[in-house]
Amino acid sequence: MDKQSNQKYRKPYKKPQNRPTEKREVPENAVIGRNAVRELLASGRDIDKIFVQSGEREGSINLLIGEASERKIPLITVDKVRLDAMAQGSAHQGIIAMASEVNYASVEDILRLADSRGEPPFIILCDGVEDPHNLGAIIRSAECLGAHGVIIPKRRSVGLTPIVDKTAAGALSHLPVARVANLTETMKALKDRGLWFYAADMGGTSVYETDLKSAVGIVLGNEGEGISRLVKETCDFTVSIPMYGQISSMNVSCAAAVIFAEVAKQRHP
Repeated sequence: MDKQSNQKYRKPYKKPQNRPTEKREVPENAVIGRNAVRELLASGRDIDKIFVQSGEREGSINLLIGEASERKIPLITVDKVRLDAMAQGSAHQGIIAMASEVNYASVEDILRLADSRGEPPFIILCDGVEDPHNLGAIIRSAECLGAHGVIIPKRRSVGLTPIVDKTAAGALSHLPVARVANLTETMKALKDRGLWFYAADMGGTSVYETDLKSAVGIVLGNEGEGISRLVKETCDFTVSIPMYGQISSMNVSCAAAVIFAEVAKQRHP
């Protein structure tokens, strides 16, 4: 086929159209700008993390950073492009805070709830669960199946965001969630008070053959990496869910519900 005849079969050129860029909504729990962050800090409301623009910092932002550091609020340094994207046109002045949807409880609050029910503590520890839908589902299952509270670390974990609250479907109004700086140190302190810790991981004893009626902490790992080495070494036992299909693992929130149900079954025969 010669060049001239080939032109009959060639599609006409179409100029690409400019597609409108998708505009993301600002998260409901984002507090943007120096004055707004100052008021948030003064309110006493719990804060999951604060994003601060990298580079030179002048004026009041240094005071805000100092107060956040004293309160051990995680500070994350990002570039201006990242903050601009998060603020969606609002004047962020180099700082954006992410307030928690509800205030966190303390570990003592969790133990007091167990004591008020006359039950040995049944506590869930989430080691680095980062998906808000997973954390929300875990909290919902934990409340439904009689747990006394959930403990999450300050870093490497999603906080109590609006998505977590929505997925938990009201469970946050009834189940205390504590956030701690060091998960292993918290576990050691709870061991001194009689708790036994069970890592939910592959290669352990069947959860159906494990006595879970005493004071227990069920430890769940990150969606991709599982339970971190130090946390797993701090656990007393490893429990697993027997698998009978072709896939060898379950989503963390689904596995959690199965294990919580077994704890509830043993405690409420």
